[in-house]
Amino acid sequence: MRIFIFKKRYIVSIFSIFFLFTVLFYAVSFLQDSPTLAVSLTQDYIVDEDLQSKISALTKSEEKIAYLTFDDGPTLRATPRVLDILKEEDVKATFFVIGKYVKSHPELVKRAYAEGHFIANHGYDHSNQKLYQSEESFINEVTSTDKEIANALGLDDYCSHVFRFPNGFMSPNYHSKKRAAAKLLKDIGYVYVDWNCLNKDSEKKISNYQLLNNFKKTTKNKGTLIILMHDTNDVNDTTAVLKESITYLKEQGYEFRNFYDFVQ
Repeated sequence: MRIFIFKKRYIVSIFSIFFLFTVLFYAVSFLQDSPTLAVSLTQDYIVDEDLQSKISALTKSEEKIAYLTFDDGPTLRATPRVLDILKEEDVKATFFVIGKYVKSHPELVKRAYAEGHFIANHGYDHSNQKLYQSEESFINEVTSTDKEIANALGLDDYCSHVFRFPNGFMSPNYHSKKRAAAKLLKDIGYVYVDWNCLNKDSEKKISNYQLLNNFKKTTKNKGTLIILMHDTNDVNDTTAVLKESITYLKEQGYEFRNFYDFVQ
């Protein structure tokens, strides 16, 4: 009988130690992976004066780094599936979110952030008319989106400091207004980001084969990539080719990163 009691206590002790180590392991993993603890982005964060130049120079680099970015979400149609695929592939991306959709689907923004993705600013309405109506209107579109992101994440004074112009800064439309807006962005501690490759998922309805082929063509013979995709499914379903696109880049030797590299 004594031998049985000793063995039972021994087993309980081993189990207790194993349980404690398991808890500690996951706690450490959470601390390492949690962007909330690793990065605190607020309005008070001082952006490097050379950051815009560094961002603009990314696409000239020969280093094989891929910055996967998604515009115009979050949406129930596409964002959850995008997040599922990114998790399966262990890839961190950047989401350029629209303020009014953040307000409608805060849980998706919170999930993306919790899973280590960078939440960046794409304006509140995705309306050029509203965006460039005046200086006050432009700043309001940006700051209102910040507020919605902050509400979704439960963080005070969140600011990504990274903005993408609707249709991109490189687009000839509203060119003079964009140049003026770029100065305003600098004044409020923001940089803007364009792209150098895409699958053309938002231009017109095409096949999945064409989506993937467009992607491969626009990434060919390039070093660092800033990839434009959309988590909307408004025109095409990028999620149908996302896993294959990621696999292709991995096979080409690319490393995936997001904009925490620059703002932290």
